[in-house]
Amino acid sequence: AWAPTARSAAPGADKNGDGKPEQAVPMVLLVHGGPWARDGHGYNGTQQWLANRGYAVLSVNYRASTGFGKKFLNAGNMQWGLAMHNDLIDAVEWAVKQGVTSADKVAIMGGSYGGYAALAGLAFTPTTFACAVDIVGPSNLETLLGTIPPYWEAGKKQMYSRMGDPTSDEGKAVLRAASPLYKADQIVRPLLIGQGANDPRVKQAESDQIVQAMQAKSIPVTYVVYPDEGHGFAKPNNRIGFNAIAESFLGNCLGGRVEPLAETVRQSTAQIAHGADFLPGLKAAAEKK
Repeated sequence: AWAPTARSAAPGADKNGDGKPEQAVPMVLLVHGGPWARDGHGYNGTQQWLANRGYAVLSVNYRASTGFGKKFLNAGNMQWGLAMHNDLIDAVEWAVKQGVTSADKVAIMGGSYGGYAALAGLAFTPTTFACAVDIVGPSNLETLLGTIPPYWEAGKKQMYSRMGDPTSDEGKAVLRAASPLYKADQIVRPLLIGQGANDPRVKQAESDQIVQAMQAKSIPVTYVVYPDEGHGFAKPNNRIGFNAIAESFLGNCLGGRVEPLAETVRQSTAQIAHGADFLPGLKAAAEKK
């Protein structure tokens, strides 16, 4: 129920051009947002950046992705944290069996639903991923649906039918079970969270909640907030700045190439809300602002 729509290999790792490295290399599972969207064939700057840093990159059209018919789309109904998550885990296992990567050198990264998937990866399958990067991902599906912006009102019923109805006891139970927030105490691998303070879709409270839950259990997490950003990072200085932080984080976790943090972080509006000490060089970079 999934399709590997894009694979990128690190420069020099794929000598015969078949999209697979000659030897296993660290890999980033890059999960698309939506989830009612899709990855397509073609140039993707994030994939190429990660490949340039030395990682294989796998992007997957898990069930609920669009473009494969209604049956595939509807197969994701009520499956957040369940079959949709299992599709991603299956993809990782496939990549390991193919010799693309090794089981202990896989990170998960994404924005919006992809950020949720990153949180779910660490909370629901604690030892599958070496680390995770969550960008504006929801941690509590009940509060996510409770803060739907007014201009989404027309699609509210459809979201309830696909995720769970927060107005019913049964729906609340489904949403709670699929929320990484309630399994935050099971997280044992490094986590980086990036959040826009003005996000109208995934409120800052979504990131605040899981960071607070992890703090309460003394579980390390690095949390970066951009006061002038929304659902993702639109300003070039902030996008480049967060990429620098993510690059350093992944390098610390997987061993890929890293450029110095200080200058790019200084030029961004990044506020290190928590966990600067967990990423070497981040505290010093933030202090130079």
